[in-house]
Amino acid sequence: MPMKGRDTPHPEKPQGITEKLLQSGVSSSRRKIIEQALENVNKPGFRIEPSAILPLMKPVTWFPPMWAFACGVVSTGKNITDNWSILLWGVLLAGPLMCAMSQTMNDYFDREVDAINEPERPIPAGKISKSASWLITFALIVTGFLVAYTIHPYVVVIAFVGVLMSHAYSGPPIRAKRNGWFGNLIVGLAYEGVAWLTGSFAITQGVPSGKTIALAIIFSLGAHGIMTLNDFKSVVGDTIRKVASIPVQLGEKRAAILAAIIMDAAQLSAITILIVNGSITTTVIALILLVAQLPMQKVLIANPREKAVWYNAFGTLLYVLSMMVCAVGIRP
Repeated sequence: MPMKGRDTPHPEKPQGITEKLLQSGVSSSRRKIIEQALENVNKPGFRIEPSAILPLMKPVTWFPPMWAFACGVVSTGKNITDNWSILLWGVLLAGPLMCAMSQTMNDYFDREVDAINEPERPIPAGKISKSASWLITFALIVTGFLVAYTIHPYVVVIAFVGVLMSHAYSGPPIRAKRNGWFGNLIVGLAYEGVAWLTGSFAITQGVPSGKTIALAIIFSLGAHGIMTLNDFKSVVGDTIRKVASIPVQLGEKRAAILAAIIMDAAQLSAITILIVNGSITTTVIALILLVAQLPMQKVLIANPREKAVWYNAFGTLLYVLSMMVCAVGIRP
């Protein structure tokens, strides 16, 4: 898994970036911080502040794959009490190891974009050098493989696929995140689908049921909308660095509408499976959760950039709860 010093073949000169920051309305104090961050991201040498390691791994992002793994386990109908160690190791693998690995890898390849969007991140802030971030990523990969092996040897293969997906998203030559349509799809599949199916496989050590596979795919596709909401905070840097996120391509309002439609369509598809399965109680609960999101989506669409973080905290929470409700609803 090679990591190159720069993922942009012709990095833009600082003067050009400064002019674009001026055009974007960035304050002078903020520009100075960004200019220093742009110097920090490619400084030679090895630097690592222990207190910056955890922020580099972004613990706030660990929850979705951990939750998806748990949903996959629950959807099988197996007794969790008798398999608590699989659940424990699997959640550890999905969040603090594989998801953290994807975040550290992404911060390495995205360091020049982060210098503009999030100059306080450990690499742009000069707390962790690019070489040190690579060492942390490698340590997480190795530890992840060891934990995967304790669950089942085949889970090592799944973990390896997760590493490849992370590299395809962040690194050259694919760098799928350069286009939001493809990048968001990869992240959705990795965070939701792969984690969900890993949970199903780990506890049954066999091929998951068709309904479990269907829900894993459905909620993975719905996560495309969640990833679009995450991109609103990075519009300025993405525009300057020519990262074609969905908000950059479509504009903020249309991107918010698209995100809401994708998330709603995913939940309606999952509810359809519950109806076919005859799961009345979980169908009603999932419908209530969906309807509760609609007025929140109206607020989001009216002011996407300011409300995206708010919606991710509250509206997306209902989407995530719907995942577990549907997992319970298809239990045999």
